[in-house]
Amino acid sequence: MASPPPSAPPARLVVLVSGSGTNLQALLDAIGDDPEGYGAQVVAVGADRPGTVGLERAERAGLPTFVCRVREHATREEWDAALTAATAAHRPDLVVSAGFMKIVGKRFLAEFGGRVVNTHPALLPSFPGAHGVRDALAYGVKVTGCTVHFVDDGVDTGPIIAQSAVEVTEEDTPEGEAALHERIKEVERKLLVEAVGRLARDGYRIEGRKVHLGHVGE
Repeated sequence: MASPPPSAPPARLVVLVSGSGTNLQALLDAIGDDPEGYGAQVVAVGADRPGTVGLERAERAGLPTFVCRVREHATREEWDAALTAATAAHRPDLVVSAGFMKIVGKRFLAEFGGRVVNTHPALLPSFPGAHGVRDALAYGVKVTGCTVHFVDDGVDTGPIIAQSAVEVTEEDTPEGEAALHERIKEVERKLLVEAVGRLARDGYRIEGRKVHLGHVGE
């Protein structure tokens, strides 16, 4: 799957959030008043529940927002269809899952496969799932980190776009998991901003499990 050529206008981003929206804010700060320079612009923000700080950030930025709650749909498939339609209405080039705590379904991936970017607080394929930081600490690793990857139909199994390492110190204990997680989040925000910008500006191609950045073959 190839991306648009470098002469294309700024890529359209729909960002999905569930909580405080710090990754969303990092993207908004990076884009600022120069979406052409960054290569992308946020055109809408979606959430799985109302009243989140992430939605408040979007509203302060003057962005359209939408909410798709699982419990307001009879089945998970109906929710996935509603999320797909709400997202598609904004014609995104990329969808960024920025702390979105729901697993998207087949309809969503059929519509946006190869264009959904997610972050994970561990160096995949190690420690996938909801407790990546806790699991890394329990295993006793000396280095962990964060991963930016494309979403597929598995749990944190999609092709890897970028990774950054974070050292685990002697002070990082299971009881102090939050401190390590916060250090990872700081690195994660920078990595996400850099990765999305490169995808948008330089283009990309997915071949199997490999993500090639840049306009390969031009």
